[in-house]
Amino acid sequence: MKNILSFILCCTVILFSCKSSKKENNNSSSSDSNHVSKYLFGMIEGKEVYQFKLINKNNVSVSILNYGGTVTSINVPDKNGQMGDIVLGFDSLSGYLQKDNPYFGCLVGRYANRIAKAKFKLNNVEYKLAANDGKNTLHGGLKGFDKVIWNVVNASDTSLLLSYESKDGEEGFPGNVKAEVLYTLSSNNELKIIYKATTDKPTPINLTNHSYFNLSAGKDETILEHELQLDADQFTEVNKELIPTGKQVAVAGTPMNFNKSKRIGFDLEKVKGGYDHNWVLNKKPDVLARIGSLYHPASGRFVEIYTTQPGIQFYSGNFLDGKLIGKKGQHYIQHGGLALETQHFPDAPNQPSFATTILQPGENYFQTTIYKFSVK
Repeated sequence: MKNILSFILCCTVILFSCKSSKKENNNSSSSDSNHVSKYLFGMIEGKEVYQFKLINKNNVSVSILNYGGTVTSINVPDKNGQMGDIVLGFDSLSGYLQKDNPYFGCLVGRYANRIAKAKFKLNNVEYKLAANDGKNTLHGGLKGFDKVIWNVVNASDTSLLLSYESKDGEEGFPGNVKAEVLYTLSSNNELKIIYKATTDKPTPINLTNHSYFNLSAGKDETILEHELQLDADQFTEVNKELIPTGKQVAVAGTPMNFNKSKRIGFDLEKVKGGYDHNWVLNKKPDVLARIGSLYHPASGRFVEIYTTQPGIQFYSGNFLDGKLIGKKGQHYIQHGGLALETQHFPDAPNQPSFATTILQPGENYFQTTIYKFSVK
């Protein structure tokens, strides 16, 4: 794993230390002295699952569960000032627990995206993982970071700090990993997500959030009229199982070209199976930069994406088929939402040509992603 600029890391450690100084009591009422909006969302194996609501002075709000760090709603205004929830999800915990939940809103790890043949070799030792996507591992395995209850370290009206300790051997991965994720909602309508992790053994780490966006807030059944822009001249080619071949292919002259904002439905039919690919971002490693945007002309809602990560997975909701019943009884049909997952490259532990994702003891995994909401 590449070393992070020391001053950024120091600032983050200070921030996390400050956040950690006030512990959140999981048995507290729905509102405490820090103005935390906290609601009991359900129970899992006798454990309480809470929903925390972050809200800023503009009445923009983000709701998050301690189960899987799941973003259950993001309410932002359209060009007429009408508020709307722009992410897919469920009205109750049972929806998120069902087998067919396609990772709506959750944190994914220990390794986001796919690892080929559910195995990798590290320091001449082969590690076998849980195969939950055909022969491959997807988003950490059968019980990844999305399916565990995270510890609430600190909560306020505009931030939520979660932590989770992944034990050595969990889902086949080596090393005890301590992960922290800080959600912050700013006064200028930015949802900032900071990820941090440490380990006591070398292990692959790749964390992201898997929210599905539909900026129409349910008024349009699909995202085909959304316009996407990605600052990326290449994408990682994949085989029929969506595993990278190791080649980075130019987007110029192909349906994968989003360097200029383009309607998602414009080239979608030219991509077999739909978009579910990793774009190689045009940015320096570990530097926070604006790398793309999503726009819905009818509502005027506009999202700008900033990240320190080298790649982004754009998934056009290809496997949604109308069977899932989401919020307010809405059936989520094919292309009903899209995911924009900032990440390291898929299958990097098996791809020598990709930047390493191996975190070493004594190192700090650190990445930041920001979704900035506005209208135009």
